[in-house]
Amino acid sequence: MRLVDLELDLEVFAGPFDLLLTLILREEVDLLEVDLADVVISYIDHLESRGELDLEAATEFLVLITALLELKSRLMLPGEEIEEVELDPGEAAAELLERLLDAHRYRSAAEHLSGLLRAQSGYRFRSAPLPAQLRKASLPVAEAVYDPTRLAKAIAGLLVLPPEVDVRHIPVPKVSVAERLTHLRRLLRRGSFNFDEAVAGADRVTVAVTVFSLLELYKQGELTWVQDEPFGAIEVRASAAALAVAAA
Repeated sequence: MRLVDLELDLEVFAGPFDLLLTLILREEVDLLEVDLADVVISYIDHLESRGELDLEAATEFLVLITALLELKSRLMLPGEEIEEVELDPGEAAAELLERLLDAHRYRSAAEHLSGLLRAQSGYRFRSAPLPAQLRKASLPVAEAVYDPTRLAKAIAGLLVLPPEVDVRHIPVPKVSVAERLTHLRRLLRRGSFNFDEAVAGADRVTVAVTVFSLLELYKQGELTWVQDEPFGAIEVRASAAALAVAAA
């Protein structure tokens, strides 16, 4: 919530809060006649109606209302202390303006520091040299180790692509789903078979393709299987529908 959105309805003033400040600075409204408690209550009511809290705007409001309270308290002091704290309207307006400018400068400095913090998000660095007690080597040795030319050569070595690995000598088994489907249908002509029999002597890729083919035939309703115990033998059987088609 911005302070310019705060509307006041006081006995001596009705309007936005920033206009009230302007009139007080111009001495068109007597600060002694302004009930600052009503200003604070109006601000709290407005916060509750909006259902949100802007910390920056709240901080600015606290600074302004504190300055107004101090100035009003000085104007209300007894006459015997006037010589020490008396402020004529011009001086009070000037002091309030100075405090407003200070608050603006502090807010600008905070925004600048927040921007620097966001710009360095994810990393921090120190520009100071390493303390002498933490150095593990003398300066000449360190210069020899961290020579810029040596560092450049090391980085260049990282950028060189290694030679490609020749894998032509590795046999790549190739088997298609259609081949395994034909193989499984041929075994199904007997009515049933053991899955280990279907993959006897096969490599891992062939076994995987055989399992996929088995699931495909099951989805089409051509077979079913039975496994009596976990990790036990899998008996594959032709479905009743497939046997009927074969008999016809």
